[in-house]
Amino acid sequence: MAIFWLILALAAGFVVLVISGDLLVRGSTKLARRLGVPPLIVGLTIVAFGTSAPELVVSIQAVLAGAPELALGNIVGSNIANVLLVLGIPAVICVIHSDASGLTRNSLFALAASVGLLIFAYTGPLGALQGSILLAGLVAYLGILWWRAHSHATAPPEDVKEYLEIDDIEGLPESWVKVWVFIAVGLIGLPLGGHLIVRSGVDIAEVLNIPREFVGLTLVAFGTSLPELATSIVAAFRRQADVAIGNVIGSNVFNVLAVGGVASLIGDIPIPPTFLQYDLWVMVAAGVALVAIAVTKRPIGRALGLAFIVVYAAYVFGLAQIEGVI
Repeated sequence: MAIFWLILALAAGFVVLVISGDLLVRGSTKLARRLGVPPLIVGLTIVAFGTSAPELVVSIQAVLAGAPELALGNIVGSNIANVLLVLGIPAVICVIHSDASGLTRNSLFALAASVGLLIFAYTGPLGALQGSILLAGLVAYLGILWWRAHSHATAPPEDVKEYLEIDDIEGLPESWVKVWVFIAVGLIGLPLGGHLIVRSGVDIAEVLNIPREFVGLTLVAFGTSLPELATSIVAAFRRQADVAIGNVIGSNVFNVLAVGGVASLIGDIPIPPTFLQYDLWVMVAAGVALVAIAVTKRPIGRALGLAFIVVYAAYVFGLAQIEGVI
């Protein structure tokens, strides 16, 4: 019976986290617009970081709670789920085209970030030095997006349009009172949701006698990827699934560089052996697959989508065997 309440608490944490993150993005976006902040700045900061808010908050909470395995598992597991599930499931519903401008460049950047994390993992625990380098990579990535937007001011490339279209964000608060309420609820709810997820994740691992990293790589990572998955599925039913691949690439870049960078600055993150033997390599392999799709401009159809889903199931099954869960 105890496991039921722990899973319920975990689910509640995800709900609180998603709602709070959404309210914070909406409130902050409206505040920035009223203060006259340029749309590109808002897009590259508030909106972009908002997409990785669940992973960021959970990872920070995990490091602070003395469960860094959850933090690393959340980052790596989310990136794997983003490629194999967030692209795989919508592709079963609707073909995802991969011929938008900038996809190859950004997918290579996402792969470079994953390879960088893999290299850092082999040097030992992730600490302040590695975190600083990851954040420097994030600044470089945002700088490239900024330059591309300004060099194509009249017709922004596809890969930067999402950061310019803040006027398309629905449900922005109209009054100053609502703006501050949205921001306040978001700032209070994010750490609360993160705490629920981390605490229940640690307890689930203890009750079931399974490694924390397994919980982080599966339950927690899947939960923090749910917003992207839900958005992609809705877009697929509307026959607009092409946005999924750009969202996945951007999310994976931010997961490694922003989430990994900030979490490493807060506290050292040890690397469990299984990550070096299995999980990090699966993450890099998923990144290579994404680059191959972007370079060849091959659409992700039903067959490839199903293959992605099967690969993810095989990954989780293999992980469960390695970790001694089954």
